[in-house]
Amino acid sequence: MPFRTFILKVANRCNIDCDYCYVFNSKDQAWRRLPARMSVDLARATARRIGEHVTAHNLRTVHVVLHGGEPLLAGPRHMADLLSAVREGVPAATAIHFELQTNGTLLTEPWLDLFDQYEVVVGVSLDGPPDANDRHRLTHASRSSTGSAVRGVELLRSRPHLFAGLLAVVDLANDPVEVHDYLAAFGPPTIDFGLPHGTHDEPPRRNDPAVPEYGQWMSRVYDAWLARPEYQHSVRMLEDIVALSSGVRGSVESLGLAPPSSIVIESDGTVEGVDTLRSVEEGASWLGRDVFSRSFDDVLRHPKLLHRQYGRAALAEKCQSCPLVEVCGGGYLPHRFSTSHGYRNPSVYCADLEYLIRHVQDSLQQHGWDPHAASVSPP
Repeated sequence: MPFRTFILKVANRCNIDCDYCYVFNSKDQAWRRLPARMSVDLARATARRIGEHVTAHNLRTVHVVLHGGEPLLAGPRHMADLLSAVREGVPAATAIHFELQTNGTLLTEPWLDLFDQYEVVVGVSLDGPPDANDRHRLTHASRSSTGSAVRGVELLRSRPHLFAGLLAVVDLANDPVEVHDYLAAFGPPTIDFGLPHGTHDEPPRRNDPAVPEYGQWMSRVYDAWLARPEYQHSVRMLEDIVALSSGVRGSVESLGLAPPSSIVIESDGTVEGVDTLRSVEEGASWLGRDVFSRSFDDVLRHPKLLHRQYGRAALAEKCQSCPLVEVCGGGYLPHRFSTSHGYRNPSVYCADLEYLIRHVQDSLQQHGWDPHAASVSPP
């Protein structure tokens, strides 16, 4: 399975201080040793490696995601040079879909002009209404970031072809319907909900550990999403569950058994498989490879990435025999970790995922879906 999504850490600093951030507020503090932004020379070297990879695997399309930190801290002129370097380095026969994930606070008209020029679609992180968003997403001076983020979203809405959607982290303290409906009011094409990172050593916060509260929270989002037929947006996690339940073998990292196809290039040129592993322990995401000395085909064979090719066999024994494994896929890799068994554990969200998947599948059956007729691909 070749890489099809290349995540470039174009800036390794941020202008706000989210307390759950896996880059700056986790066990791994690698960012302190990394350049504040990616150089143009590094972007050229990365593009050459992408060019080699797409040629070797005859790829007609790749995704290049501009990430951080806060990628807009790179500045418009420098970002234009990075985009130009990537586009020039990849064969013209391969289409590049540029994406960027931002907190939205620095968006301006000149930024949107640049994104129009290079056809960069933009996703914005926003956890909900001000009270919800500001519980975790404050500035370094402990002030609200919501007003600036909303201004950025509204500016982005003026050019809807550039608006990729909204990303929110689930917080049990927030009302799920209120959060969903608030985000939906911006008219995003997609709302993506992420579960807060946790491991078996440091599990996510719950009010009652015996209750699948995160599954219940997302189930209420599902019900709110279906309740109003005028909604045109997708909810990525929920649509993935619907698709996987119907036999589609997706390539998302957090669900399903298909090998993930993304790779991360840091601001110094080092390569990481799943950078959210920084939430697990120091060095968990480190591969000891860089774009100057190694090809992406060499990275594909790295021992730390072999779990991507094994599917069901890489999972805990309990997961391998679970009837929902084709949909759940064992859960997101960082959420499986424990110091005693590594990643061969069920997800810390196992009960939540089971509750949510069954809730979605029960709803589908009420609308005529036949689980026995679904064509489920083998692992």
